[in-house]
Amino acid sequence: MLQPYRDVLSRPGAVAFSASGVLARLPMSMVGIGIVLMVSSLYGSYALAGAVSAVYVVSQAICSPQLSRLVDRHGQARIMNPSVAIAAFGLVWLIVSALAGAPAGFLFVGAVVTGASIGSFGSLVRARWASLLGDDAHRMHTAYSLESALDELVFVVGPVVATLLATGVAPTAGLVVPLIAMLAGGYWFLSLRSTEPPSAPVGSPRPRGSVLARPGMIVLAIVFVAMGSIFGATDVSTVAFADESGSKGLAGAILAVFALGSLISGLLYGTRQWKRPLYLRFANGMVLLAVGVCAFFFVHSLAALAAVMFVVGFAIAPTLINGNGLVQELVPRSRLTEGLTWVGTSLGVGVSIGSSVAGARIDAAGSHAGFLVVVVAAACAVVATLAALRTLRGDPTEHVHDSVEPGSPSSTGGAAVAACEIAESVDPSRP
Repeated sequence: MLQPYRDVLSRPGAVAFSASGVLARLPMSMVGIGIVLMVSSLYGSYALAGAVSAVYVVSQAICSPQLSRLVDRHGQARIMNPSVAIAAFGLVWLIVSALAGAPAGFLFVGAVVTGASIGSFGSLVRARWASLLGDDAHRMHTAYSLESALDELVFVVGPVVATLLATGVAPTAGLVVPLIAMLAGGYWFLSLRSTEPPSAPVGSPRPRGSVLARPGMIVLAIVFVAMGSIFGATDVSTVAFADESGSKGLAGAILAVFALGSLISGLLYGTRQWKRPLYLRFANGMVLLAVGVCAFFFVHSLAALAAVMFVVGFAIAPTLINGNGLVQELVPRSRLTEGLTWVGTSLGVGVSIGSSVAGARIDAAGSHAGFLVVVVAAACAVVATLAALRTLRGDPTEHVHDSVEPGSPSSTGGAAVAACEIAESVDPSRP
């Protein structure tokens, strides 16, 4: 079953850039929660903590696609070497300001500088796979599945480590570790020049406008915002539900079970080559995810919530994988990093929106009101996906390369399908 992964990782330089990429993107799951834990502890204000974290997320959402656009034109190392240094400076500024009890404005400056320059190493890693594997659709599908599974691993480990460090070591420790990971992993990754994708040829015309202007990309960004809202609202609602049940400390374990289901399905999904068109598999996965999260609203025990989350988690990774695969079909290869970054930042913006809205509803009516926000976000994602299904199909003549064999029938990789495939010992796959 693991042979497809051995195959892609045997390519020269693949293990090194994939491993360093995991370390470099640890901050994506640790900085946001690390800011909240540090500021709330040192300043005694959750409102200020949430505001500083939100400024960080918004700055990243606005600036990361622009950084990626520069990366596509000038190369990863040339743009990201100074950018990582600036992001590290911003994070150090934030930590020192908080320790000194500086006015809130200093915290916001640090959040803006960090968010604006931290970039998206997940997109850089995927761009290297695209450059290394070329138009090999089957191996690209496996490589994207591997990276999505590693993303889930980062989201399983990161928040738990950040929380343990901030509460058990020091309020700032939850940010010191991602700072070290960003510097060590980032510069290790950027030093691997042999696998760096080529930049745009000297003298080539500069791309005009944003990739969001291309058919399907704006739809994909909207759907990813809604998906992010599902995840953000789920996180906050789970913490509130565990608190209401008298076991707040179990919230992290339950969320880890959620991510674990996604990680398993992602690894399985990536070992099989799917024949159904990619846009249909993305739509099917989105519907399965939406149906699954509806069950959250009806659970009344932590054990039941954990069980439901594990099953629903099987729909997450395949859907995210297919979404990243669609970017390759919707944008030119020369702007792939920018396109991948847009969907990644859209997901992050959605997480921030979902957690904020769910938090307000939970304060007013309890944890199940937060789960209702999850259901509404899922419904919005499904409506947007189905309404624009023809647009998501894209223009087959412009596809960079499919992550699948186009035009033939098969079933999608969601929770129910993945479960059936496991039962039948068939190799599933994931982007």
